[in-house]
Amino acid sequence: MVLQWIGGRLARFLARPRPGRSRGPTSRLELVAATLRRGDVLLVEGTSRFASAIKYLTQSTWSHAALCLGVPDGEDQPWFVDVDVNDGVRSVPLSEFAGLHLRICRPVGLAPGEVDAVAGFMLERRGHSYDLKNILDLARYLIRQPPVPDTFKRRMLALGSGEPTRAICSTLLAQAFGSIGYPILPGIEVLEGQGADGRFMREEVLHIRHHSLYTPRDFDVSPFFQVVKPRLEAGFDYRRVVWASQPLHDATAATAA
Repeated sequence: MVLQWIGGRLARFLARPRPGRSRGPTSRLELVAATLRRGDVLLVEGTSRFASAIKYLTQSTWSHAALCLGVPDGEDQPWFVDVDVNDGVRSVPLSEFAGLHLRICRPVGLAPGEVDAVAGFMLERRGHSYDLKNILDLARYLIRQPPVPDTFKRRMLALGSGEPTRAICSTLLAQAFGSIGYPILPGIEVLEGQGADGRFMREEVLHIRHHSLYTPRDFDVSPFFQVVKPRLEAGFDYRRVVWASQPLHDATAATAA
């Protein structure tokens, strides 16, 4: 009970947003809403201290990931299942991520029934709590970021208690896609040899990585997820760009413009 109380207080502190720590959105939220489809993974660049630890360990822009459910009946925007440090597995609207840098990663080739299976896996786990042991494990990197070799950084995110009723965002998403056998970033082994007819053959064999080793970055670099950019989907034409007469020196403001 004492550790749970300490973990809860620490989680609330580490998860508190810090204004000015994000580069800002690269597309208007209405463009993002029009582009999203059910089954998409939305990556988020968070601004909290907790997000900073994840971005440091993964050497990535992205600290959070959520699964798009589409636009439910009676709603005017897409909803998501995500894992919040304080609230656990929950459903939230797109407006929850307003003002943040976002990226849409789309699994390719899924049938509607398979998308429903992934969404159902996530929805069934609403109410599960966040794995607070992961918070305690990551907190020390915020005090002093040690020189961690790249080969160990991923392992350091695969901590936590491992209890089935506790979750981390990318871990739960990896389990959801794994439930239908869809790859994210597996190990790839190339086998070479001669076939029965004597001809040279090369075959790729995918090795499943344990779900606890996945991070938000993996959906971005996965060869099986398509990065979808709302401005391009809306019909971008550089000839219609209106340029200001004076350069903008604030890089963050330039990105958000």
